[in-house]
Amino acid sequence: MAARKRDLGVYRYEHTEPLFDGRVAIDGAEVTLHTSPLISDVFQRMAGGELDIAEFGMTYFLRMFDLDDSPFLALPIFPNRNFRHSALFVNADSGIETPADLVDKTVGEFALWGSDPGVWMKGVLAEEYGVTPDQMRWVIGGTDHPIPAFDWIPQPPPAGVDVRHVEEGRTLAAMLETGEIDALLSVDVPAALIDGSTKKIRRLFTDYESVERDYYRRTGIFPMMHVVAIRRELAGERELLQSVYRAFVDAKAMVQEQYRAGAAKQHMAVITPWFSELFAENRALLGEDWWPYGLDANQKAVNTFLRYHHEQGLSRQLLTAEDIFVSDIEWNTLREKGLSE
Repeated sequence: MAARKRDLGVYRYEHTEPLFDGRVAIDGAEVTLHTSPLISDVFQRMAGGELDIAEFGMTYFLRMFDLDDSPFLALPIFPNRNFRHSALFVNADSGIETPADLVDKTVGEFALWGSDPGVWMKGVLAEEYGVTPDQMRWVIGGTDHPIPAFDWIPQPPPAGVDVRHVEEGRTLAAMLETGEIDALLSVDVPAALIDGSTKKIRRLFTDYESVERDYYRRTGIFPMMHVVAIRRELAGERELLQSVYRAFVDAKAMVQEQYRAGAAKQHMAVITPWFSELFAENRALLGEDWWPYGLDANQKAVNTFLRYHHEQGLSRQLLTAEDIFVSDIEWNTLREKGLSE
């Protein structure tokens, strides 16, 4: 019997590019790949039932578990991850010098209250600095471009937290520039900070790289933003899920090996100067597989995000990794080419 056609959505990252250009195939399955310049469009298509398998923001995925019958489970594939201390910006005249100064301030947040970077950073602020979300006022919107509220995803109002959506046509970066909000938590860097046209916006953690490297040394957590979700009815299609997993890890391992091999020639194929030194430093800190998939290497980070999500009022129950991932598949035996050969 011919394999049923499946639709898979994912952003075109360098570590998923081999899936798109044919270097890596999803064996034994007829899968059509979909992407979008805005990854939130992929999320929306998955939430709307258009896709069978898709990259999905962690918070978007988890909010579905509060429905009577959550339509999704996850594979331990994390296409997007980033350290998030660098995502917190402040108005230079706000008087905010340390995380403690955020208390009683007005903070903008990109897209929705409890965005993926927002969950991570609010969790870190609470756990490491004693600053909790209810101690601030929150304004939700777009950073440099107005965006409407995402009405295609459940948005439970957290108890005891002052949250509102920005007025139509306004942007959070402009409000930060004028001091109408004191700080901004955003995956998007304000354009005025990038082009140097403002002296009013700066990062709270000015030496964020050192702070983030120290965070990793202490915790071992490289925060994931997105996971690969499947429609729950596919959970029994083990061969399909194993093929998808192998394809993602092989694509990622292929790109990692390019970086390893490039070190011998000082990464002459990379356009960024002094990249080899950065690569060596990252490799020494993060290890040989610095972007791990699978459950073992990600258990602590996943459970930390799940705890933060619950503590911030975004999940009614405290979930664990065992609750959200497809079970009965030995993910860690599906070895990556770049690490096993």
